[in-house]
Amino acid sequence: MDIYLLQALPQNLVFGILVGALYGLAALGLSLVFGVTKFLNVAHGELLMIGGYASFWIFSLWGIGPFLSLPLNILILSLIGLVLYKLIFVRMVKLDVENKIKNTMLVGFGLSLILQNLAIYFWTADDRGITTFYSAEAWTFLGVRFPLVRLASFAVAFICLIALNIYLRKTYTGRAIRATVEDWEAASLMGIDVHKVYLISFVSGAALAGIAGALVSITFSVNPFMGMHWTLKALVVMVLGGLGSFTGTFVGGILLGVTESATALLIGGNYREIVGLVLFLLILIFRPQGLLGSKQR
Repeated sequence: MDIYLLQALPQNLVFGILVGALYGLAALGLSLVFGVTKFLNVAHGELLMIGGYASFWIFSLWGIGPFLSLPLNILILSLIGLVLYKLIFVRMVKLDVENKIKNTMLVGFGLSLILQNLAIYFWTADDRGITTFYSAEAWTFLGVRFPLVRLASFAVAFICLIALNIYLRKTYTGRAIRATVEDWEAASLMGIDVHKVYLISFVSGAALAGIAGALVSITFSVNPFMGMHWTLKALVVMVLGGLGSFTGTFVGGILLGVTESATALLIGGNYREIVGLVLFLLILIFRPQGLLGSKQR
């Protein structure tokens, strides 16, 4: 048994890292929206679910794989994010932080139920997945398999992290977003359109959910009930990494993925979710600012 564990551990760690990168990507959009607007959109997982269905139908109708359909996913989810913000979330902009969190969380729960039931109505409750000619391809190095799809998903997630950091640091809009996070009243006095910043942040968060959904559609399966699962993953990862730290969010996702993978190997798959939640509670107790978050946040 010990020999088996030693042989299986490297493979499990690789899978944990690759899945964890997807967790980190799923949490990036939620972290961006919450960090800028203080909207706790618990329907974020449902946006990811819609992104998964969008990839599935694009592939089914036109044969375009999820990686090639990412621009379409970004466009679709950006439009959905724009509509949701204009119809619902814009009404909470002027609330204080505490009421923003409470109200958006309640609205998010209602929205998640609506989107879930719409998905059942239009697409039934069946699991949908995408199988391409490269789905089973893998590279092997030192006896460890690296599935091509998961490697590509890791690369996309990492590129999104780098692009988001460059966007926030090097562009005028990005600097406006950072200024709004620091002090929205001072930013407003300096001529920054805070409402526009909130809109861009919310739409960008929805677009990131669309990217994550496309990757989920080819690595896992898509169904109307997956949203809450991915929302919880994103919340755990966001707290692990630290609010306001996108690099921390990505690292937190990998930490959660490795922890779950190691737990499944050492204890059993039934306990992987529990250990992740225990890790979440330990971070809240001993380091509430997260791994790379700042104390003032």
